[in-house]
Amino acid sequence: MKFLKENETYFIGEIGINHNGDMQITKKLIDAVSACGWHCAKFQKRNPDVCVPEHQKGVMRETPWGTMTYLDYKYKVEFEKDDYDYISKYCAEKPIDWSASVWDLDSLKFLADYDLPFIKIPSAMTTNELLVSETAKVGVPIIMSTGMCELKEVDDAVNNVLRHNSNLVLMHTNSSYPTPREEINLNLIPFLKDRYNCPIGYSGHEEDLEPTVIAVALGATVIERHITLSHDMWGTDQKSSLEVMAMDMLYKRVKDISKIMGKAEKTVTPSEVAIRKKLRG
Repeated sequence: MKFLKENETYFIGEIGINHNGDMQITKKLIDAVSACGWHCAKFQKRNPDVCVPEHQKGVMRETPWGTMTYLDYKYKVEFEKDDYDYISKYCAEKPIDWSASVWDLDSLKFLADYDLPFIKIPSAMTTNELLVSETAKVGVPIIMSTGMCELKEVDDAVNNVLRHNSNLVLMHTNSSYPTPREEINLNLIPFLKDRYNCPIGYSGHEEDLEPTVIAVALGATVIERHITLSHDMWGTDQKSSLEVMAMDMLYKRVKDISKIMGKAEKTVTPSEVAIRKKLRG
């Protein structure tokens, strides 16, 4: 997988729908991804007519644009082709990657027209056998989240992907926003790596940075965190997202972890040679 490099953590800034349908906000978030040294700005692509359950479509919701149905709200924050053409060009100028989570077959067809480093299968869709298999058949690497899944469901989803595509990154995650600390369960990272023999990542929904740093030390090669310009912005994901200063702090804490972890070999290190000679003769 070209986007993964040895001894380097791949950072995904999950913009999701935190842009609130505003391209100026989107540009500022892409700027933040680039300025903080992160690698990828990620979005979510849906056909609201397909993804919004029938019983929710007519539910009224208060939004910054006034009172509207839930379906109208989902369309309000959904980017279309002209928007993604602009996003693709803007990211290329940085240059950083961009991609999106796919929520339905229409959106998969839409995303397949772009030259993406990967397509993400979100936790909500991991048990959707048809969407998973069709996404795997596109031929680009797959990043797949495992929130809300039992182990058998992960087994089935992984096997479904691998029947069509050998390039898989599996993301450990908990789908609660924010995730209670006692449910983060980072020990699953080495477990998943041993079980599936593929790169493992971590998609964090906690409010702080420490679990994400620990996840990298435990072997996560891909990190995904929701990002925002401000926790005070409107939207359900904003408070569980990282503001720009926290994005910068996380990158600086994580970037040297592979050096710090080193190799499981006990030797005299270069910096110890002179000290050893001085103290032991």
